[in-house]
Amino acid sequence: MEKINDFQISENPVIGFFGLGLIGGSIARALRNALPGAVIKACDRDRASLDLALRDGVVNEAFDTPSGDFLSCEVLFLCAPVLENDSMILELSDKIGDNTLITDVGSVKKSTCQAIASTPLAKAFIGGHPMAGSEKTGYANSGASLLENAYYILTPSEQVSEEKVAFFRELIAKTGAIPIVMSPDKHDEVTAAISHLPHIVAAALVSLIRDMDDEDRTMKLIAAGGFKDITRIASSSPVMWQSICRANSENITDMLEAYIRSLEEILSIVQKRDLDALYQLFSGAKEYRDSFQIADHGPIKKVHDLYVDIPDVPGSLAKTATILADQDLSIKNIGIMHSREFQEGALRIEFYDDATAAKAAEVLRGEGYRLFR
Repeated sequence: MEKINDFQISENPVIGFFGLGLIGGSIARALRNALPGAVIKACDRDRASLDLALRDGVVNEAFDTPSGDFLSCEVLFLCAPVLENDSMILELSDKIGDNTLITDVGSVKKSTCQAIASTPLAKAFIGGHPMAGSEKTGYANSGASLLENAYYILTPSEQVSEEKVAFFRELIAKTGAIPIVMSPDKHDEVTAAISHLPHIVAAALVSLIRDMDDEDRTMKLIAAGGFKDITRIASSSPVMWQSICRANSENITDMLEAYIRSLEEILSIVQKRDLDALYQLFSGAKEYRDSFQIADHGPIKKVHDLYVDIPDVPGSLAKTATILADQDLSIKNIGIMHSREFQEGALRIEFYDDATAAKAAEVLRGEGYRLFR
């Protein structure tokens, strides 16, 4: 038993997951790889997911309800939708042991931190949000590499000790993620802008095209390129996003109002055919978008690229590059992705033209790689 001041944790800890979907399942898989001796428990309404996790060897014990032996954990991950997690916190407030560290994975933090603030669990709660995911859902789509090199935001309660935060940072780092700490308020403001608003915009755009399309569904037939890129995240879980919009409505409202104002300004300059203003709009957006960095390897540009799912082990990147080099396929840029929320693939490979990218995809798939374009 390792003791960190007031907090004790076993060498092979008992870790529980309330909810074993895409994120819960991916964390459980990563921790199973990092801590093979750990005892991992899972509770989920979907018995098929629990049975699959047992067969995979990811989970040692499975439970249909969050009670009894399931609650005897040293670390408990709440991986259900945000509002369900908040309700579960209140239900568990008098059932969790003093030595249990509690966390969640929700993309809204303030409501959960408020729910726990007045309970005895506040001294043991560290909010969490892995900035990784996919429009696909469920344990069957989870993977141990999903969190690799992705940012994992931690929002500790004011009452939790620094020792517990230090321990949890180390635990998250074992999954391959990059932990960073910020306040719940800051987290919710930031994610409303860079995550929640884009999902609403994507859903709204898809709905608009659906409603404006003709009887032959011509728009749907030829939709590709930019439309495909900007609306991919509209395929995410409706239940999850309903919960997020309710829990973070104030910040999302602020961002939506700001976005609507910007659209009204754009509408005005388009109507006026103000060429200078139009140029400044696209030029400024391009300059800022191109300034985004992927692992210090340069700007993200919409070019001919692939996203490749690779394990974060020594030699993986070199092996992938060698496979392409052996086929005389020139790489323009290559880099590990850090912010991977709703974007699959840990490795981004950029090519000079689409033909080379297509050939590279064929070669890598032939070698057993999982790819996304």
